[in-house]
Order: sequence, then structure tokens, then C-alpha cells
Amino acid sequence: MLAERVLPLSGVHNFRDYGGYAVEGNGRLRDNFLWRSAHHESASDDDLAAVDALGLETVIDLRGDDERQLHPCRRSPNFAGRVLFAGGITAGLAPHLQAAGGAIDAETARERMIDTYAGMPYRPALVATLRLYLAALADTDAPSLVHCVAGKDRTGFAVAIVHRLLGVHEDDLMQDYLLTNTAGRIEERIEQGAAHIRMRYGAEIKDDAIRALMSVNPAYLDAALATVRRDHGDIPTYAETVLNLTPEKREAMIDRLVI
Repeated sequence: MLAERVLPLSGVHNFRDYGGYAVEGNGRLRDNFLWRSAHHESASDDDLAAVDALGLETVIDLRGDDERQLHPCRRSPNFAGRVLFAGGITAGLAPHLQAAGGAIDAETARERMIDTYAGMPYRPALVATLRLYLAALADTDAPSLVHCVAGKDRTGFAVAIVHRLLGVHEDDLMQDYLLTNTAGRIEERIEQGAAHIRMRYGAEIKDDAIRALMSVNPAYLDAALATVRRDHGDIPTYAETVLNLTPEKREAMIDRLVI
């Protein structure tokens, strides 16, 4: 199942299909229509050709302006889709970097990641781009890709929101989130993340803390969803209140993405 979801690219981590799951009531999500990944700065020419073959019409970049400037994504000369982002800055910090400062141990790293996720539903740049993402899913009958830096935290939250809006069971929603820990070349991804973290904060951060920062954990996503439910009761109400997704737009998403 995992091998069927993952697109094995040499320069882009965690590139996978998050469709195909059963939904409440009846039906399932379309395959090869909903994609997620890390950023594409190191994409090879072969990677770009493989991405072209997916027929992406929309790419949603959850990073801030500063992150895009630091790590510009490669696009194929044949890419004819649109790249959506709302703009705004994030201080250059993906959630795993935001949580990384100091000579922390694994437990502290996990606690910081939980705290970071708890605030994720209201991060301004993320919220603004999620509004564009949900509108695109409602309005466009073509494959899309959503990504951030590592394709695990902001992307994981975005995918969880989309899954729940489309009726994916919460067990499957969490299973998909946790595939980051097994999809693709995990140790290479963690090693690259470790180099970035240590370059920014110094070499004293421990290996087990790095792994906690560069992995996903059910407690992380649960913290974000707990914020949503505390303030709004459920994900559809959050999506309507904060992400401007009307009930009509949600139905349009379901019509396009559930078969």
C-alpha cells in the first residue's frame, strides 16, 4: 500500500498520493489526484519529468515568502500549472526549526513540537494559503500538490483538514499523517534536516532530539486538531469560520474528489 502511494524521486522527499481512502457513508477518494510532498529545491531533471507526468494543474506552497526565497522550488520548463501562495513571512522557520533551538533532548523536542502544532491552526501565512487551497479543490477538476519544507507538519495539518472535510475516517487520517515516518528515504531526510538544524543552532543538539523534530508523532497532529475542536467544535466549522469554506464549496470538493 505504501509503495503504491509514494512517488520515488531522488531529490524530493515524501512525495505521495493521499487519495484512495474510504469515506464515511460510501465511496472513496480519487487516486492520483491529491498529492503531497516536501519542497522541490533539489529536484532532479528526472524528478521534474515524473512530476510533469502527474498532470498537476495546481501547486499549493504553504511556505512563507522568506522560505521560498531561501529554497526556491525547481519547475520543469513544461510545467503549465499555477502555484498558489498567499504571501507573508514566517521568519524562515518551518515548525521543526521553530522547535529546535538550544541543546534540547528528545522529550523537550517533542514538547516543543506539540506546542508548535497547537498554534498551527491560526498561523497567518498558513491560514491564508489554506483558504486558497480549499477554494482550488472546490473549483478545479484536476490533480493538485500541496507542500511545505519537509512535507510533514504544515502539509500534514493541511492534508488532515482536507481528509476530514471529505469524510475520511480519523484512523485513516492519522495513518496517512504517520506515513511520513516510513515513506521514502527516511534516514537521508533526517540527516539533511539534522545538518540544517545544526547549522542554524549549533552542534550540541542531540541525535534523538533531531529525530523527534524530523519525525511525526500522533501527539503533534492531535494538538493541532484539539485547538480546532476547542475553539470550533469540529473541522468543518473551523474550515467555514477560519478558512472561508462555505458548505456549498465543501459539497463541490466532495463532488470532485469522492468517487
